[in-house]
Amino acid sequence: RSLVVVHFWAPWAPQCAQMNEVMAALAKEHMQVTFVKLEAEAVPEVSEKYGISSVPTFLFFKNSQKVDRLDGAHAPELTKKVQRHASSSSVSAVSSEGAKEDLNVRLKKLINAAPCMLFMKGSPKEPRCGFSKQMVEILNKHAISFSSFDIFSDEEVRQGLKTYSNWPTYPQLYVAGELIGGLDIIKELEASGELDTVCPKAQKLEDRLKILINKAPVMLFMKGSKQVAKCGFSKQIIEILNGTGIDYETFDILEDEEVRQGLKTFSNWPTYPQLYVKGELVGGLDIVKELKESGELLPVLKGEN
Repeated sequence: RSLVVVHFWAPWAPQCAQMNEVMAALAKEHMQVTFVKLEAEAVPEVSEKYGISSVPTFLFFKNSQKVDRLDGAHAPELTKKVQRHASSSSVSAVSSEGAKEDLNVRLKKLINAAPCMLFMKGSPKEPRCGFSKQMVEILNKHAISFSSFDIFSDEEVRQGLKTYSNWPTYPQLYVAGELIGGLDIIKELEASGELDTVCPKAQKLEDRLKILINKAPVMLFMKGSKQVAKCGFSKQIIEILNGTGIDYETFDILEDEEVRQGLKTFSNWPTYPQLYVKGELVGGLDIVKELKESGELLPVLKGEN
């Protein structure tokens, strides 16, 4: 009756190795959940049965029935799905009214998850229907900043949102938590010139990076977080910074590919972790080690050097 999470992976894919680490951390946190790794190409008949076309892919089973799916290396989404399904496994009977209320709360959170939210079939990089593809093309053409939710990944959301918003088809676009409409409405707004005033514009990557590196006086861009470092170099630099007693904030580059690649070019520094003080790059692990040995690290973190 408990939750089983199956990771279809491949040894040649680095993102699979990263997600295996995430899964190992989740296994420690959710002892009641069974986590399984399956090498997708070693079991072609199983992969074919469940429509596994890329790795990593995660399938969720309860009572031997598939209840959910996640395509791609999305650590935050995997964590959310495990937490949600694990908690619902532990509750034996929930009244239908309570379940409906919980779903509505969840839907409200989802449509407010970003200033502009697109509920679509597939992802912006891989739309899985023509209408979703056209919607993404229009939003990108107008440089509109949006987040998306793949309704194929969650049947409960797929069906529930139709009732919640009283809109029977997908894609659906929301701005500031309010339904704008589907593809036809967006095309009309584009034709009338109103689309640019309704939807928020995408922030330029360079502007976004400047804001991020200045988010706190001491900012560390790393793999993982203070609590769970996801590479040895990140773990070492965290230990050094913790030893100084100086407050700092971190950004997990594994959760944002745009930042991960963009910051390398922006700072002309090819590796991670990267440490910034007052918006200026200090360097990576080797530099921090040198500063520690020379006794200069504390003054640098305080912005005195």
